[in-house]
Amino acid sequence: MAQQVRNKQVILRDYVSGFPKESDMIIIDSTITLKLPESSNDVLLKNLYLACDPYMRNLMNKTQGIPNPLSYTPQSVT
Repeated sequence: MAQQVRNKQVILRDYVSGFPKESDMIIIDSTITLKLPESSNDVLLKNLYLACDPYMRNLMNKTQGIPNPLSYTPQSVT
């Protein structure tokens, strides 16, 4: 059985310099469809809170000339 639910994403606009501010982020609301195959034993869970580990702070910086394979791309969810 498919169910449509509201999805909210908080995404960084660009690389952050200094401490992140509210203006460095954008909020995107969308609707997604949750669906599991009939024969599946999987379970869908709702995430109520998400914590950002302090280690993630280093990934928000743009590194000059040093490739960082763990870095993220601004305005991306991956």
